[in-house]
Amino acid sequence: MTKGRWMEESKIKHVIWDWNGTLYDDPHICVATLNRILERRDLPLVDLEQYREIFRFPVKAYYEDIGFDFNTEDWDNMANEFHTVYAELREADKTDLRDGVEDALSELNNRGMPMSVLSAAESGMLKSDLIQHNIMDFFSYTYGTSDIYAGSKVAAGRQLIEQIGHEPNQILLIGDTTHDHDVATELGCQCLLLAGGHQAEHRLRKCGRTVILNPTEVTALC
Repeated sequence: MTKGRWMEESKIKHVIWDWNGTLYDDPHICVATLNRILERRDLPLVDLEQYREIFRFPVKAYYEDIGFDFNTEDWDNMANEFHTVYAELREADKTDLRDGVEDALSELNNRGMPMSVLSAAESGMLKSDLIQHNIMDFFSYTYGTSDIYAGSKVAAGRQLIEQIGHEPNQILLIGDTTHDHDVATELGCQCLLLAGGHQAEHRLRKCGRTVILNPTEVTALC
């Protein structure tokens, strides 16, 4: 665990988890999906290490970083192509939860800690995934986005914070990207960043937040 900014004076009353890369171990599937799309366009392929160095939100900007030209490429078609290939590859791979997720969720649940999910994934797909992986019952609320474009989670986060009803600094947001840090900052929540997801650990450390390596470490911090 790499310690960073932490507000000890505020007792955590609700935990919000990110989905992709935090609870759900899918970075390798995203890389495989991306490479299939890059290959179709004769663009250079990336490996997982490279991906973690360049991935960012909004996702459209990250695509531009790796060579896509949306003056000639239709963004709607691109997003649909990604999700079609992603669904095919993850089904074949039987992609699962990250190691330690079920233990962490069970421990917090046993303590009576309310939890929710905030994701850039489309809301319907998010709920379907949570049900499929038998963890939906752990969560009070699930908030995704209204489309498949993986944009900012701030608007959905504001709605979720309002529904939770606690002061933002009594809520802990856990995610695997610098965007989760940005969202927590915007919402006024506390934040933990989980390495081993969609971004390299050194990028997370630059946020000044506490960085953990396994979801089970959350149980010692709240």
